[in-house]
Amino acid sequence: MSYFKLVLLICFSISSHLFSQLSGNSTLSVNLPVVTLMDIEPAGSISMNFTAPTEAGMAIVAPAMNTTKWINYTSAIASGGATRKITASVNPVIPGVDIKIQAAAASGTGGGTLGTPTSQVTLNTTSQTIISGIGGAFTGNGVNNGHRLTISLSANTYANLTRTNTPVVIVYTITE
Repeated sequence: MSYFKLVLLICFSISSHLFSQLSGNSTLSVNLPVVTLMDIEPAGSISMNFTAPTEAGMAIVAPAMNTTKWINYTSAIASGGATRKITASVNPVIPGVDIKIQAAAASGTGGGTLGTPTSQVTLNTTSQTIISGIGGAFTGNGVNNGHRLTISLSANTYANLTRTNTPVVIVYTITE
């Protein structure tokens, strides 16, 4: 091969690389579903028992506050959609006894627009907001993730107290 042909071949190779297409495009379809999931961790019931006084004329002693339960949630809202809230209620109400609940600020491994707890509420059969302003967020799963719950009992009207061993269900609901 002659020197001239070799130079021409090298020039042609270089020019073809200079004018070749270096980019392209494709279409990607992304679908993010609306998600609303919530649970209480750990699973299982709790037991809170009043203690009888040891001296006549003294009041019954309320049980210690329970802080073993956590609310975990995952929330993906529609664009421009309303934030979510978590409510709580009890069934049945125990006459003479207040059942109170307080959600703490979110902690753990979650992220996004986590909800804001309200102040402590006394539960009854009507749903009451305990966490509001939940946007696109996740709390992490299990104990030590999400919002720690503090549940307490107190006697409110002694005249209404009667001996009972009635299970009470606390119902939690996440809604828009």
